Amino acid sequence: MSLDRETVLQALSVLKLPDGRDIVAADMVRALTIEDGVVRFVLEVAPEIGKAMEPVRQAAEKIVSELPGVTSASVMLTAHSAAPQKAPPQLKIGGHGKPAPDNAPIPGVDRILAVASGKGGVGKSTVASNLAVALARQGRKVGLLDADIYGPSQPRMMGVSKRPASPDGKTIIPLQNHGVTIMSLGLMLKDDEPVIWRGPMLIGALQQMLGQVQWGKLDVLIVDLPPGTGDVQLTLAQKADVTGAVVVSTPQDVALLDARKALAMFKKTNTPVIGMIENMSYYVCPQCGDEAHIFGHGGAEEEAEKAGLPFLGQIPLNLDVRLAGDSGTPIAAADGPISKAYADIAAKLVAQGQA
Repeated sequence: MSLDRETVLQALSVLKLPDGRDIVAADMVRALTIEDGVVRFVLEVAPEIGKAMEPVRQAAEKIVSELPGVTSASVMLTAHSAAPQKAPPQLKIGGHGKPAPDNAPIPGVDRILAVASGKGGVGKSTVASNLAVALARQGRKVGLLDADIYGPSQPRMMGVSKRPASPDGKTIIPLQNHGVTIMSLGLMLKDDEPVIWRGPMLIGALQQMLGQVQWGKLDVLIVDLPPGTGDVQLTLAQKADVTGAVVVSTPQDVALLDARKALAMFKKTNTPVIGMIENMSYYVCPQCGDEAHIFGHGGAEEEAEKAGLPFLGQIPLNLDVRLAGDSGTPIAAADGPISKAYADIAAKLVAQGQA
C-alpha cells in the first residue's frame, strides 16, 4: 500500500462522531501533508467541542502512525471561533496577474505536461482526465490542473465538488480522487456561474492555480488547456517550465486544420510537442461488431507523421467513455479495451521520460 493522501484519509474515516459522520466526511481534517514518511495535519473543530475532541485527536494520531510507511505522525487540534475578527482570510481567484519570472518551475513538480487542442469538441478534457488516471494507475504521482477557465469540466469528470480549503487566504489545498491531485476554477464557482473575464483576469487565475496550490510532490502535472491559442496557452508557455505538450484531435479535416494552429503556436513559444492523440478515431457497433469511421480515420496519425512527431495512440468513440465521465469515474479507472488504450499511451509517456 503506497502512502498518499487518499490512504491516510481512508484510515481516518473509521473515527466516528456522535452524529454518525466520520471526521473526514465532516471536513475536520485540514492541512494534510506527507513528506518522507512524516504525516502532519490539523483537526479543525467547533470551539464548544474542542476539549472533548482530544481523545479523537489522540486516536487519529495513533491510527496514522501505524500505517505502513509512516515514520511519525503529528496531529494538532484547532477550534476556530465564529467571530468575524477571527475568520480566516477569504481566497479570491482572478485579478490581474502579478510579475513573475519566465519558465519558473513549480515546487515539488518534476514535469508539466500540457494537453491542448486547436478547437473545442474534440474530447481534449476527456483525454486529459483519463490520461491522468492512467498515469496514476501506473504508479506515477499525478496532478491535474483544469486551466479551461471558461468551461471547467474536470470537477464533474473526476468526481470532485467540494470547495478547496485555503487556511491563510493564499495557499490553496487541492482535492484528490482516483489517485490524482485536482484543482479547477470550477471548484470555486457555482455550477451555473459563468466566468466573464478579460485576459488579465484569466492570467491572474492561472498564475494562482500554478503558484498558490499546494501540489505536493508530483511526477507530472497535467494541464488541461482551453481550446485554441489564446491568453491561457501563452501564459503557461511563457511563465511555467512546461516539459511538453500533447495535441488532441479527431480525424476529420476541420479539426486537423485547427490542430495545425496549435502545433504552430507551441513551435513559436518554444514548447516541445511530444506527440498527438487521435480521439473519436472509430466506432465499433455493439450489435454487429463492425468498425465505422464516423469522423474519418488516421488523420491525426498522418498529421503527426508530416510534422515529425510521435503518434501516441487512437481512442475510439464509445458511449461508455461519456457515461464514465458524467458519473465522475473516468473510464481509465476501470479495465477494458478503452482503458488499455489510455494505459498504452501512459506507458509510452513514462518510457519516454515525459511523465
